[in-house]
Amino acid sequence: MATHTTAIAEESVVNPIAKREFLGILRSPKAFGVLLGLTLIFSVAVLIRWPSAGTVDLSGTQSIQVFRMFGYGLLAGVVFLIPAFPAVSIVNEKNDGTLALLLNSPLTPLKIYLGKLAGILMFSLLVLMASLPGAAACYVMGGVDLYSGIGRFYLLLVLLIVHYVTLAMLVSSYVHTADAGVRITYTVIFITALLTLLPAAFFVGDAGLIGTAANYLRSLSPIPVLTELMQQSSPGQRGLISQSTWPRFALFASVSSVVCAMWTLSRLNYRIFDRSRAQGVMTEDRSTGERLIRRLMYIVDPQRRKAGIPWYLNPVMVKEFRCRRFGRSQWLFRLVAISAVLSVALTFAAATSVTAWGTETIGGLMVILQVILIVVLTPSLASGLISGERDGSGWELLRLTPLSASKIVRGKLLSVLWTLTLVLFATLPGYLVMIYIQPQMVVQIKLVLICLLLTVIYTLAVSAAVGSLFRTTATATTVAYIIVIAIFVTPLLIWLGRDAPFGYQLVNAVLMTNPACAALSIIKTPGFEIYDLLPGAWWISGTLSVLLFGLFGFQVWRLTRPV
Repeated sequence: MATHTTAIAEESVVNPIAKREFLGILRSPKAFGVLLGLTLIFSVAVLIRWPSAGTVDLSGTQSIQVFRMFGYGLLAGVVFLIPAFPAVSIVNEKNDGTLALLLNSPLTPLKIYLGKLAGILMFSLLVLMASLPGAAACYVMGGVDLYSGIGRFYLLLVLLIVHYVTLAMLVSSYVHTADAGVRITYTVIFITALLTLLPAAFFVGDAGLIGTAANYLRSLSPIPVLTELMQQSSPGQRGLISQSTWPRFALFASVSSVVCAMWTLSRLNYRIFDRSRAQGVMTEDRSTGERLIRRLMYIVDPQRRKAGIPWYLNPVMVKEFRCRRFGRSQWLFRLVAISAVLSVALTFAAATSVTAWGTETIGGLMVILQVILIVVLTPSLASGLISGERDGSGWELLRLTPLSASKIVRGKLLSVLWTLTLVLFATLPGYLVMIYIQPQMVVQIKLVLICLLLTVIYTLAVSAAVGSLFRTTATATTVAYIIVIAIFVTPLLIWLGRDAPFGYQLVNAVLMTNPACAALSIIKTPGFEIYDLLPGAWWISGTLSVLLFGLFGFQVWRLTRPV
C-alpha cells in the first residue's frame, strides 16, 4: 500500500507529458544523430588546436580562436537543429488524434503545454551538455573568461533555445501539416536571425528615426551579441562607437518567449480543431471597380478552369504546378517581384552612395541573400516530391498511370527547377545596374550567375535525393533542411577559422565544395577574394549533383516496381 501511494505521489509530481515528449525525442534517430554529430565536431575542433610539444600560448590567442569557431558552430547547431522538434510537436498530436484525447483528459492545458515545453528543453539541455567538454577545453587553454565569456555565451544559448522553442510551438499550433510547421519555423528564424541585420548595415551612424529603428531591429538577431562575446566587430555596426545589443536581445528573447507561450496556451482548447472559412462575397455584389479588377486578374486566376495538358508538356510537372501552393501563378509573381525589388534596392544603394560599401560588398550581399532564398525555398519544395505522394497516398495513383519512372523524375524535378530559376533570374536587374556602374564586371557577373545556377541545381539534387529516402513528408523536410544548411554553413565555419586554426589550403579545399562560396570569391567579397575556387567548385558540385539525381531516379524506379 505504501509503495502504491509513493508511485501515485511520484506520478503527480512528474509531468507525464514531459516524460513522454522527452523519451519520444530520444528514441528518434535524428536526435541520436544530432547529439553524436555535435559531440564529435566539438571534440575535433578543440583537438586541432590543442597545444603540442610542451608549448602553451600565453596570450590566449589560440583559445579565443578555437572558442570563436566553437561558439559559431554551437550557435548554428542550436538555430538549425533544435527548432525541428517543437515545430512538429503540436501538429503531429492534432493530426494523430492524440491532442483531442489530451484535452479531454484530467490534464489542464497549462500542464500539457508545460510538459511539451519541458520535454523539448530537456533534450536541448542534452545538446548543451554535449558541448561542455569543448567549452571546458577552451577555458583550460586560457584567454577565455569563465563568467563574461563562457557563462554569458551559454546564457545566450539558453535564451535563444527558449525563444525558438516557444516560437516553433506557436507555429505548430497554427499549421495543419508537419512539413508546413518545419518550413514556416525555419523561414521565421532566417528572417529574425539574418534579414534583421540588413537595415542597420545601410544606415550606419544615422541618428535619425530610421537609423534608430534599424538599430533596434538589429537587436532581434543573436549574431551581433555573439560577435561581441567573441571579441569581434559586430555585423552592420561600424564606426568608433558600437552600442551593445546584449540587453536589448535579452529583453526581446524573454518577452517574445512569454508572449509566444501565452499565445500557444490560449489555443490549447477545443477551438484549435476549428477551420473556419470566410463566406466570401458574390461577384455581382461587388462594386464596379472590384469587378473590373477581378476580370483583369482572371487572366492569371489559379481557380479558373484549366485547359487540357498539351502533348509536349510533362503531365507530372503540370500537376505539380497546379497542386503545389508555390507553383501557382500568384505566388510565383510575388516571389519574383520581391527578389527583383531587393536586388535593385541593394544596387541602387551602392550607386547613390547610401552606404560606403563598394560594388564587391554589395555584390557579395546580393549573393548571400540569393543563397538564403535558395536554402529556404528548395528543401520545402523538393523534399516532399516523393515523400509527399507516399504520405498522401498519391503514389499508388501514379503507379497506376502509364507514366514511366523517368517521366515522373523529369516532371518532379522540372517543377521545382523552373520555380527556382525564375526566382533566381528575377535578380538580374540588380546585376544589370552593377554592370552599368562598372562595365568591366561583365565577366564576373556571368561567372557568378553560373555559380548561382549550379547552387540551385546542387541544392535541388540534395533535397530531392534526401527526401525520396523517407516515407513521411515531415521527416523528409526536416532532414533535408538540416543537411542543406550543414552543406552551406560548414564551409563558412571553416572559413571563420582561416589562418588559425585552419591553413589556406584546407580552407580553399572546403570552400571549393560549395558553388555559393565560389560566387563570393568571383565577386571579390572581402575575405573570399584570395581563394581560387574555379573550376574546381563547378566540377565538385556538378559531379555530386549527377550522383544525387541518379540516387533520386533509382529511388523512384524502385518505388514504381511491383511489390
